[in-house]
Amino acid sequence: MKQNFKNIANRKGFSLAEVLVAMTIGAMVLIAVIAVYNRAQSAAAAILRHLDSERLTSEVLQRIAEDLDGIIDAGKNVKITLRNKWEGHGLHTARLEIIKNVYDDQQRPQLLEKIVWQGNFDYDGGSGGLVLYRSHSGIAYEDKLLEEFKDDFERELFVPVCSGVTYFAVEIPQGDEVRDFWEADALPAGVRVSLSFTEPVKSAAGVLDVPDFDKIRRTVAIDRTRKMNFIYEPPQFEDVNQPQEPNEPNKPN
Repeated sequence: MKQNFKNIANRKGFSLAEVLVAMTIGAMVLIAVIAVYNRAQSAAAAILRHLDSERLTSEVLQRIAEDLDGIIDAGKNVKITLRNKWEGHGLHTARLEIIKNVYDDQQRPQLLEKIVWQGNFDYDGGSGGLVLYRSHSGIAYEDKLLEEFKDDFERELFVPVCSGVTYFAVEIPQGDEVRDFWEADALPAGVRVSLSFTEPVKSAAGVLDVPDFDKIRRTVAIDRTRKMNFIYEPPQFEDVNQPQEPNEPNKPN
């Protein structure tokens, strides 16, 4: 028993060098663990931002599609106008107008409903992107008894839908080409809306643009009742009963 206590008493503690080495190794392991944790947190945050951006984009495109769906079978009483341009800050934006008219007993046009979608640069929010606005006016959903003295500017208030938009385009697809301007009285066959929240990059032309794979597009058919002209081409089958010419053997050079 005395011998055991003697051995314990004779043991030496850790030297200063050993303590410093242990602390250094522990610090290196801790730094590596923190770096891995921060990297995982950044990757998770980026994935969540991407999912939220796609969800918001889908919701906005669905809302625009619902406004365009409301003009189906409206005939000549509806007109669509659209314009696209590059903002002074280098961002692409557009303006879409949907106008519905009705005629009174004297055949005078009356504005039934007017919907406007447009994107303007965010001067107040400081997001560096566009703010997408929607305006709705007309007599379709107004109570004349309560809102008879409504001023014109109160009828066309622009409500912000979302901010941080980096690309907003409304175009008319026509075959292999796309038109970015439309003011004709006739309705187009369809409208294509493109939206993105991805950070733009400077293109070779010196303007800010979003890569095509980061733009989410949706095409809405306007006249779904139009007659479709299909061209049927019968499939070409080979006649197995017809004798085929044998292949010529390879001739030596």
